[in-house]
Amino acid sequence: MNKGRIMVVDDESILRMDIKEMLQEAGYDVVAEANNGEAAIELAAQHVPDLIVMDVKMPKMNGVKAARIINRSFDIPTILLTAYTEEELIAEAREAFIFGYLVKPITERDLMPAVEVAIGQARRVKSLMGSLKEMEKKMESRKRIERAKGILMDVYQLNEERAYQTMRTYCMNTRKTMDEVANHILHNRKLDVQSVL
Repeated sequence: MNKGRIMVVDDESILRMDIKEMLQEAGYDVVAEANNGEAAIELAAQHVPDLIVMDVKMPKMNGVKAARIINRSFDIPTILLTAYTEEELIAEAREAFIFGYLVKPITERDLMPAVEVAIGQARRVKSLMGSLKEMEKKMESRKRIERAKGILMDVYQLNEERAYQTMRTYCMNTRKTMDEVANHILHNRKLDVQSVL
């Protein structure tokens, strides 16, 4: 059973191979490997993994900068690997959608729980973001409907309830959504209401 799609990024090929083996044995699909931050960005765009396990110190571009770009562009979380425990690095990592931080040498005992937690948290965050976007869309739609209702009240001298009922009846007669009808009213400042008034 595939538990998740992961990309491994480290400039040390032996460590990269070890991590890949640990992940595969645990049921994860390692979809890509890279040895620097620039390659990681390209491969993240190509494979869109669920998680990236990435070293901090690499040639061309460090892991924190690559993680920040990947998160901004593709919304993919990262676990950082490092031989250092610098405070500045930890502070920088917090700003880059980092879901974990492991100090080398990496063991299976440390890696697997970190990967499972990171993937679980990332899925929860994406689900919450999806719900939030859906709520925002509904609120925007509600605002458009209210503005359109106000226009009908002004143009046709209707009270609020009658304006809303007019819109609903028009929706049923034309098989359009309330949002579509509201947009029509907002753009044309009128509605063919003779059939529904």
